[in-house]
Amino acid sequence: MRRASGGSSRTQLKGSLRLQLLSRSLLVVAVLLVFIGLFQYVLMRKFTYENKASALRSQILSLPPDIWRDRQGHGVGGTDRSIKLGFGLGVGKPEDNAANGADDWTNGEAGQSDDSGEMRGRYYVPDATVVLIGTDLSFTTLSEWTDQAEPPRLADETYQAVMNNGESESKGVDYRIAKDAEGREQLVVLRSLGKDGQGSGVIQISTGTEELKKTLNGQLLMFGGLALLALFAGLLTLLPVLRRTLTPLSELVDKVERIDAGNLDERFPAIAKPVEIGRLSASFNGMLARLDEAFETEKEAKEHMRQFVADASHELRTPLTSIHGFLEVLLRGASSNPEQLERALRSMHGESERLRKLVGDLLMLAKLDQRSGVHAVRGNLSDTLREMEPQLRMLAGAREVGFSLPEGMYCLYDPDKIKQVVINLFHNAVQHTDGDGGAVSLSIHRAGGFVNLDVDDNGSGIDPAHLPHVFDRFYRSDSSRTRKYGGAGLGLSISKSIVDALGGGIAVASEPGRGTTFTIRLLEA
Repeated sequence: MRRASGGSSRTQLKGSLRLQLLSRSLLVVAVLLVFIGLFQYVLMRKFTYENKASALRSQILSLPPDIWRDRQGHGVGGTDRSIKLGFGLGVGKPEDNAANGADDWTNGEAGQSDDSGEMRGRYYVPDATVVLIGTDLSFTTLSEWTDQAEPPRLADETYQAVMNNGESESKGVDYRIAKDAEGREQLVVLRSLGKDGQGSGVIQISTGTEELKKTLNGQLLMFGGLALLALFAGLLTLLPVLRRTLTPLSELVDKVERIDAGNLDERFPAIAKPVEIGRLSASFNGMLARLDEAFETEKEAKEHMRQFVADASHELRTPLTSIHGFLEVLLRGASSNPEQLERALRSMHGESERLRKLVGDLLMLAKLDQRSGVHAVRGNLSDTLREMEPQLRMLAGAREVGFSLPEGMYCLYDPDKIKQVVINLFHNAVQHTDGDGGAVSLSIHRAGGFVNLDVDDNGSGIDPAHLPHVFDRFYRSDSSRTRKYGGAGLGLSISKSIVDALGGGIAVASEPGRGTTFTIRLLEA
């Protein structure tokens, strides 16, 4: 079990948001550092090579013009005679240089001629080799550094182009990278001797790039070390920062786990920052509120359904028990007595009619609960009620009936269903008013975007304790209006369901001893 727990912890750690943010942040920083390092290396290489080339060019410019003039006078471009000049430390033997005087070794003055006429030079270009290219593209080494190999020779077209075009000052220092005979990389700078009438040909100075590369690699290595140090410092810095940043989220996770355990009363705290966590917390609170409401609604619905089934069973059992009792009486011999037989048959017929109506009402309520069978259309409610006037007066009997039906009362309703609602309410009013002095009235008026239909009577009224429940299914009380007159308690429930399905509403106002008013509100059209 411990191993499983450890494996689960490792899996959670690998998939944790904190580790993902840390690893991805460091990856982004590492990629940026790599790009910065490469960019810096390219810039440093360009700067270093150009700086070295500029230094070599300055060394060429510092050489005395007599050197290549003398060289030209001794056969450049047309003679085999050669004058070799030393422009590098270590050229010739130190004792020979010492014989000519220590001052000449250090001050860089021109050398002396020996018996053969060759010039022994005393000018030195450290770590570089100087070559003179004649107009006939002859290649003559003027100075060699002791550690240098043979100087690289470029393509003849390159030398010819330099002779013809000279140098362009606007282009900066011009240099080339070539390899010598041993394959070592050399940095080569060329200068035309035809400038300012100093002579013809090209002078070339070259040096190895090993030291430059060492410098660049050292810089790159230093940058890499600093980059690794920066990543390590970022790791140490980001861990507490991420831990603190994700603390509100961790608290939300803990609360969600407690809620998942069944504690729906938990609520998330209001968090201002970070904004995203605050919005998540508010969303969770809203979701929990809706879930709590949905559970309460479901609980109430189950309770209503249980009560509904119990009441429906009771209402159905009553007529069935009566019918069963009368059948037993008939089977015991009452059928031979015409008077008892007729009374039994009439009672069974009444109970079966009551049962049929109850089943019909239950089916109607089931359809209305699914919002089926009701289709609202635009119509004139006053015209619909005028069509019902003869039927309503017949139901009222000797009672006074009043109508107030203005023209143009257009609203959204289902004509057949609204007639059923009006008959239910009108029949309810007739049952609870006096047969001789009773009065029932129907009136229509507009109010707040609705067309209101009031069904008013001057009957016995409803006790305030029963008003909140008059639209409940099978609601009954000793003083209940429906139970007093033998109803099943579904008429008002059906009426409310129909009006709700039409997008309207129904309300009741009553005062004991002064009558009752039912108000139907339908959307104006």
